[in-house]
Amino acid sequence: MSAEKVGDRAGSSSRSSMDLGHTNPESDHGILARLRALESKLDAKLGIESEAITRKLPEEKGPVPWHHQLTMFFLWASGTMNTSCFATGFLGHEFGLTLRQSVIITIFSSILGGACTGFAATFGAPTGLRQISMSRYAFGWWPNKVIAALNTIVQIGWAAVACITGGLALTAVADGHLSLIVGIVILAVVATLISFVGLKAILVYERYAWFVFFIIFMILFGMTGKYADNTAHTDLKGADLSGEVLSLIAVIYGSSASWAPMASDYYVHYPVNVSRTKVFLMTTFGIAIPTSIGMIAGCVVSSGFNNRPDWQEVYENDGLGFLIQTMIHPRGFSKFILTLLVLSGINVNVISIYSAAISCQQFARPFARVPRFIWIIVCFAAILGLAIGGREQLNVYLQNFLSLLGYWCTQYFVILFSEHVIFRRMNFDNYDLDAWNDPSRLPLGIAAGTAFALGVVAWVTGMVETWYVGPLGKLIGVSGGDIANEFTFLVTGLVYIPARFLEKKVVGR
Repeated sequence: MSAEKVGDRAGSSSRSSMDLGHTNPESDHGILARLRALESKLDAKLGIESEAITRKLPEEKGPVPWHHQLTMFFLWASGTMNTSCFATGFLGHEFGLTLRQSVIITIFSSILGGACTGFAATFGAPTGLRQISMSRYAFGWWPNKVIAALNTIVQIGWAAVACITGGLALTAVADGHLSLIVGIVILAVVATLISFVGLKAILVYERYAWFVFFIIFMILFGMTGKYADNTAHTDLKGADLSGEVLSLIAVIYGSSASWAPMASDYYVHYPVNVSRTKVFLMTTFGIAIPTSIGMIAGCVVSSGFNNRPDWQEVYENDGLGFLIQTMIHPRGFSKFILTLLVLSGINVNVISIYSAAISCQQFARPFARVPRFIWIIVCFAAILGLAIGGREQLNVYLQNFLSLLGYWCTQYFVILFSEHVIFRRMNFDNYDLDAWNDPSRLPLGIAAGTAFALGVVAWVTGMVETWYVGPLGKLIGVSGGDIANEFTFLVTGLVYIPARFLEKKVVGR
């Protein structure tokens, strides 16, 4: 790269920073300027990323050793192998499916959802852009703000789930003397502190945290596997069976696909020439394998309810934490395991809060002027409210929330994939990367906005939730079958591709 081009790119980066709304703190005496000055000082001392959403240029990146590249797998392993996934594994039993059916669906759906996230992750290193910034090349400046808002909701929701499950574990450790609300607050506070520091701290923490939870789940398998019931048959037949299978697929797929709108956030520091195949495979299976381990543990334990009705009684009356304490012996060891499991909720929250804050900065230009650590505090407050409000209905919360995540993340994937493969011809030279923060050089987003809106209509007609069953979903079995992902995949693609061709022809970008 020539010196002139490097200079041009550096200048462009500087202009982009100005476009974000950042000004010289010395020339602005308002509260935001003082907060930004504080953030800059903290960045200099702690590296808290005062310019987190600014594009990372190729010349700003250094080589990443092979053992640090393993973080592409371990980051997601730490974030997904947790009590939330364990709790999700109980849904197959509640839907009336057998252990074998639940396990097969879990593995298949986790890989499918993980592949969506794996594809999105491949954009980080070549572009140096966070996922929401990268989305502007398909969604345009204005429709992409909806994506930023939805991603914020996704990450706050995930963190709330993790706070509930971790709080249940803390309550059990304290033999009920610690309220669930206090447990939720403790988890949220610790994760917020780690997220505050920034990406470097997150990557170091998540690189090693997964191993603890892998050992814990192996212990769970060892102590509960002998009670698993693989001989029971389901009473479901025909359309009723199909409906429950489709609904479980939607939930588990949604849990893995929901990482897609923030995946590249954790790859912007990798060199431009890092293998995209490596990124895809390590992200896909870094999500799918640990998610399956946690969920299959839930499948095994819930099937054991047939042989251990006392487990089911504890689960229904006292919650997940006390169930784990009942299953694992001796009692002191079970408390130790529960204490460690609390950390799994922190793992999810660290990732979720970090990316939610970055998305908040991209709602609008004035929002970008608000320091990242302020948005982290706002997200912390939202997580507390959501977790405390939903703490009594964990499984209903999981079933509804995770399905909803999958619906719109499917649309996101279809639009991003179509844009890159069909219109950019899988070549990053066809992206004007210096235009990432310039609305006049980005697509208008008419095609994406139209496809996304019609895709929403599609998944509303096919969804199956406790509070609403769409007209198409209602046609499959007595309880309905969730075909929202399949239907919105079809509709979004059929609308976006011709609409984007027309948009490029008329508008020219």
